[in-house]
Amino acid sequence: MGEDVILIVEDEKEIGELVRDYLVLEGFSVLIAEDGEEGLRQFFKENPVLVVLDLMLPKVEGVEVCRQIRAASTVPIVMMSAKQSETDKIIGLGIGADDYITKPFSPGELVARIKAQLRRYKHFSSPSTEEAVLKICELSIDEKEFKVMVRNEEVQMSAREFKLLYFLAKHRGQVFSKEHLFEKVWGYDHIGDFNSLNVYIRKLREKIEVDPSKPKYIKTVWGIGYKFDGEQSR
Repeated sequence: MGEDVILIVEDEKEIGELVRDYLVLEGFSVLIAEDGEEGLRQFFKENPVLVVLDLMLPKVEGVEVCRQIRAASTVPIVMMSAKQSETDKIIGLGIGADDYITKPFSPGELVARIKAQLRRYKHFSSPSTEEAVLKICELSIDEKEFKVMVRNEEVQMSAREFKLLYFLAKHRGQVFSKEHLFEKVWGYDHIGDFNSLNVYIRKLREKIEVDPSKPKYIKTVWGIGYKFDGEQSR
């Protein structure tokens, strides 16, 4: 994987170098930026395949860095933070991060999450012989172009939001437990909690539903999980 460049935006030099060393051992090329301003500059110059992003950064905070990256790209973003609160996690995921890990963390676990994110991103980004564009009612999901249109207007989504939406839409009518969705979209080696999934479902409803409180597409099946409704357009 030598051609895959990962950008680490972390102002604590020891942590950045530790994560870099683990990733280099896995065959990745790694860049480190020690503040948000430099992180954005390197991102737009080097086009990394994934960003490891600290929440608390000098010059430009991690939340704003995440927003700017997500506005321009769907590459996975793994956010790190010393903050333990659920609110911080929800904010990180809500602005477009694909995963969130709290400090102190195991470097091996972080590397496993990064590899899982890249596998899924490459799978959804690669050309497919299967149906590439799903058209369901007023919704169009283009797997190849990584693009979602709602009522003829493009809607920006994070890589994780897109993957979750595409998986549910592709299997419309089927009910999936939260455990199954973690397995299929997050991956076997993802260590997460169901509140993260709830955040993504809420964000998707806000983006594609006319009335998120009365969803037409993503339905809750109480006591089980979620399913996607809607007739496919021809």
